[in-house]
Amino acid sequence: MLIALVVLAAGIGLRGPWPPDEPRFALVARQMLESGQWLFPHRGSELYADKPPMLMWTEAFWMWLTGGWQGAFLMTSLLSGLGTLAVVWHLGRRLWDARTGLYAAAIVLSSMQFVEVVKHAQIDPLNLFWITLGNAGLLLHCLRGPNWRMYWLGCFAAGLGVITKGVGVIALLMLLPYAVMRVRRWPGVTLTRGDGWRWAGGALAFLLAIALWLVPMLATAYGKATPAYLAYVRDILFHQTADRYANSWMHEEKPWFFLLVILRTWIPTWLLAVFVVPRWREAWRLREPRVWMPLLWFVLVLVFFSIPRGKREIYIVPALPMIALAMAPYVGELLKARWLQRLGFALAIACAAVFGGAGLWAWKTSPAVARRLAAGYELPDNGAALWLCVALVGAGFLLSAVIFRPRRGVVALLGGIALGWILWPVTTYPLLDGNQSARQLMTRADEAIGPDGQLGLVSWREEILLQARRPVAEFGFARDAALQLRDARAWQAADPAHRWILINDEAIDACVVDGKARPMGHANRMSLSLLPADAWRTGCVDGASKGLPPDAP
Repeated sequence: MLIALVVLAAGIGLRGPWPPDEPRFALVARQMLESGQWLFPHRGSELYADKPPMLMWTEAFWMWLTGGWQGAFLMTSLLSGLGTLAVVWHLGRRLWDARTGLYAAAIVLSSMQFVEVVKHAQIDPLNLFWITLGNAGLLLHCLRGPNWRMYWLGCFAAGLGVITKGVGVIALLMLLPYAVMRVRRWPGVTLTRGDGWRWAGGALAFLLAIALWLVPMLATAYGKATPAYLAYVRDILFHQTADRYANSWMHEEKPWFFLLVILRTWIPTWLLAVFVVPRWREAWRLREPRVWMPLLWFVLVLVFFSIPRGKREIYIVPALPMIALAMAPYVGELLKARWLQRLGFALAIACAAVFGGAGLWAWKTSPAVARRLAAGYELPDNGAALWLCVALVGAGFLLSAVIFRPRRGVVALLGGIALGWILWPVTTYPLLDGNQSARQLMTRADEAIGPDGQLGLVSWREEILLQARRPVAEFGFARDAALQLRDARAWQAADPAHRWILINDEAIDACVVDGKARPMGHANRMSLSLLPADAWRTGCVDGASKGLPPDAP
């Protein structure tokens, strides 16, 4: 756990929220603290109905506790990651023994996707914790029970997962393989008689967790009964859940998408799983539910997320702890094999060569790809410092290989991975944060408008509002950019000497006089400019919508 703390916490406090999701949740949390409105998240002046407010509540708590959002916005993810590892260890210990629990937690921690997800302030780390806790409660009841308290806890955790991201209900899919194994009389499966009311208590615990947020939210929304609040209810309960699953409108991918994600991001876990497959076949022959309940749940989750057209890599991360749990009983035997130690050592050397070689080559030669990355991140010297950071990661792998030698090759590989996850954020966050968080851009805009200037935002992203150095005017987030610009022009006309419009360059219309827009730079592949009051063509209205040419009078 100490290693996990160092790896997962490395870099906290060295950067602000980065897109796509972190600035949104941090902004909503900050507005909760400022407004005291906890049931209905706001993004700027608009209600934010894409996700339930659980994560935003926790971020707001850490902001309140620490007095700001720098670093605080990552605390929920850090504790969720540590909590997930603790639950996996406890579950492995209860089902097998303490060493198996240790192996299971180590497999999760060494997996690239787990660390990558936990190092970002998205909803998924917290959702991962609730789903893993739900799985643990159900498994301990179904395989080490009857233990009704753990069963109810598992169902309650699944409900908390629902009000975190909706898909927390997948934890309850664990009951399907249990029911099949119980009917087929697999050894070690909990059998109960006359406990229908206790089983029903799980449904009550699940609904109770959801009701903690749903009941007061609905009561308040229907009490106000305004179109905005009623639309919020429809959006978050139907459009963002069932409709999003059945008729996905974003991130369309092929049905086999998650298999490719596993091959690409579950490294080195899936490499080890290849050698565990014969043991899993033997466990199936012996009807071992401790192995096959988690495995079958993984298959159900994989199918569940593969059905809709819309898919994102992070959807599959809750399945990782159960795969690790199914692998853990056989890891000790594999680690005794000399060939596995040599393979681990060879992989550590290969990583040292790839990262070290690529970093030094890009630092020395500044190829086109290096120049493009440097321009995108606004880095000086063609991003030389960034490529030295890449080479430093390679040096970490090499150092680990030198220390642990081929005899402990697996530890050499894991040590290199741990050093990489520590060195990369500590060295690169200070380099990239100015651009990624939009801090540099907003500092330039603040200086450009002067101490008495007022700023209005058009076609903005959450990091722009979050990093604003003074109170700003905004004209909606989800509204059409042309409507935002119309209202911004009217706002600017009321005090042209002091009011400026910061606009996404893609939203500039033909009413803007050539050369009047003042470029402020780039942030996350978005270019923004400042528009003074004299930037508009006289008498021009909605130039973009009317198709006026740039040189129109």
